[in-house]
Amino acid sequence: MIKKSSNLLLVDDDPSLLKLLGMRLTSEGFSVCTAASGPEALKMLYKERIDLVISDLRMDEMDGLALFSEIQKQQPGMPVIILTAHGSIPDAVSATQQGVFGFLTKPVDRDALYSAIDQALAHRAPAGDESWREGIVTRSPLMLRLLEQARMVAQSDVSVLINGQSGTGKEILAQAIHAASPRANQAFIAINCGALPEQLLESELFGHGKGAFTGAVSSREGLFRAAEGGTLFLDEIGDMPPALQVKLLRVIQERKVRPLGSNRDLDINVRIISATHRDLPKAMEKKEFREDLFYRLNVVNLKIPTLQERTEDIPLLANYLLKQSAERHKPSVRRFSTEAMKRLMSASWPGNVRQLVNVIEQCVALSTAPVIGDALVEQALVGENSALPTFAEARNQFELNYLRKILQMTKGNVTHAARLAGRNRTEFYKLLSRHELDASDFKE
Repeated sequence: MIKKSSNLLLVDDDPSLLKLLGMRLTSEGFSVCTAASGPEALKMLYKERIDLVISDLRMDEMDGLALFSEIQKQQPGMPVIILTAHGSIPDAVSATQQGVFGFLTKPVDRDALYSAIDQALAHRAPAGDESWREGIVTRSPLMLRLLEQARMVAQSDVSVLINGQSGTGKEILAQAIHAASPRANQAFIAINCGALPEQLLESELFGHGKGAFTGAVSSREGLFRAAEGGTLFLDEIGDMPPALQVKLLRVIQERKVRPLGSNRDLDINVRIISATHRDLPKAMEKKEFREDLFYRLNVVNLKIPTLQERTEDIPLLANYLLKQSAERHKPSVRRFSTEAMKRLMSASWPGNVRQLVNVIEQCVALSTAPVIGDALVEQALVGENSALPTFAEARNQFELNYLRKILQMTKGNVTHAARLAGRNRTEFYKLLSRHELDASDFKE
């Protein structure tokens, strides 16, 4: 039986059954958390790292299937086993069709339960050496679940699309996937698809022969060939010109690349990971991104949360970055004051982890004492936030902050929130969808 590092969450509104099952599983070596309702379980998932949820089906406040649905929104792929004293074929069919891992009837057969737990936990990424993701510092359940998914997908060669705002660490996650994969000993090569003009980007990716274009005084193998046997990371793939999207699609489909100026195809063996901050489905609607290419790249989708969504990581990250920066520049700087850390925790971090890195670097550089004070952090934050965003970035940030505030004020009541915003419900729901907000997250 798999026990090591296995954290189970039990959910049941019957306290005696919850206690009994919890004691039984604890005695088998599992680490067990318990929740007396669906909403309580969802809060627990934010606080704790959970490997498997075992829930009763019939509960007053939120039944087991509704809880499963919310868990999949919060942590996609989390295995859930449903228990019920009202077992029936329709219930079991409905549960399994929705993706529930197992469905058992009460009184639960001990061997059947342990077998279901073993099978569910066997689908996790293998435990062991964590050096593959040493550059990612986190204790956030959202990030830990993301890393578990990343490690699982690393074992295969499927294409991965990483979504996330600028500064969240998309390239670092791509490097971690490469490091956890069988290709780890081969090259990891990254290129920003939005940073180069079209002809230069084409040459960089596919290579060129001597004389293929003006200035091509020698041949170049290209990054697909340079990454042979390893991983090619295509950052900001959403900014790739349409003409190049067609050529990239052909390379992915045929596993062959033809350098510019050549009439010969060359075989390639490369794993592709791509990333973007853009909403590619919207870009496809506008005919700015090819649908067939999207489905080739988006075999597995991983979304990195913003720093605002993982605030519990800020002290951990800040101290880690402080130590790194102090070792490089000023070893006398040791720590943040309590007020300085509170200031870091309460900042909005529109630039995510990249902005936090810059703030820490500035604080260390300007500190004249072993302890970084509140005023120095405030100065660094003002300096970081003084950079003028684009109109679109400023509008989007304002909309997001406004929607969060109005949902907090109305405690997630969409009708009331739409009325306060001067919008009808349909328009308001569209705004929430655009900013990926769920009104139920703001309900008490």
